[in-house]
Amino acid sequence: MTFASGPVRVRVPATSANLGPGFDALGLALGLYDDVAAEVMPEGVRVTVAGEGAGELPADERHLVVTSMRATFDVLGGHPPGLALECVNRIPQARGLGSSSAAIVAGVLLARALVTDGATRLDDAAALRLAAEIEGHPDNVAPCLLGGFTIAWTESAGARAVSLPVAEAVRPTVFVPGERGLTAAARAALPATVPHPDAALTAGRAALLVHALTSDPALLLPATLDRLHQDYRAPGMPATAALVGALRAADVAAVVSGAGPTVLALTEVPTGFHAGTNWLRWELPIDVSGARVARGRLRHAERDPVAAGRKS
Repeated sequence: MTFASGPVRVRVPATSANLGPGFDALGLALGLYDDVAAEVMPEGVRVTVAGEGAGELPADERHLVVTSMRATFDVLGGHPPGLALECVNRIPQARGLGSSSAAIVAGVLLARALVTDGATRLDDAAALRLAAEIEGHPDNVAPCLLGGFTIAWTESAGARAVSLPVAEAVRPTVFVPGERGLTAAARAALPATVPHPDAALTAGRAALLVHALTSDPALLLPATLDRLHQDYRAPGMPATAALVGALRAADVAAVVSGAGPTVLALTEVPTGFHAGTNWLRWELPIDVSGARVARGRLRHAERDPVAAGRKS
């Protein structure tokens, strides 16, 4: 097994999963990015982090990008003697914008790129399966890898996904709070069963959402109605639930982004709408390319924690 002699880098987008009724299945890639570079070293593991998570995330083998690289090297058939990793993070940590999925996808793709025949040993479909296995579900890793609007599902052989183009009129806005959320806690709030009418309603709206996002954004408000998860999670993040309710009352197709606490609006937010001082409001483009790998170190702009997206 031969390793690349120089560094490789990857740019991975933020993502929003569920999109209301598409629980654990639908996702959207957003134009806010983490840039990560890796290089094989003679020994040890060295990690530097700038931007989001700096001073908090581990700077050793415990870093999620490193553990994802290790899992990928296991699949590829061998490990390098050492690694150097440089992370420039812009995706908020633990806010429902796919920061962990971005780290996992970055790790999988960097490890593959550091092996000279890595793409032969691990093709794109296998990379998706591995990333979903590490994450536990494919709804965020799919748009992070593929870009655009994705539908993901899991079969006996693992995760699969398709990416669909998004109608030009869709203009995402995210409202990001200062406090963090925990996906595990949000999942723990969900009941083991839901009433059949709620399941039937949500299934119909998820189907409608595919049409609305790809062809008819005028239907996004009814298409984003959910009865599977958002109401059950609301007591654990009341400010998020209140903002979603206020936006929807203003005819904005708003949902909880992933497990929250960020709120995603898929239609235009009225100019006079004020979410309050506890929320940062960013208008983000839809990322259509997904994760992008290149050779070489991070460039000057990629080392700037505020160089991508509407981060401020």
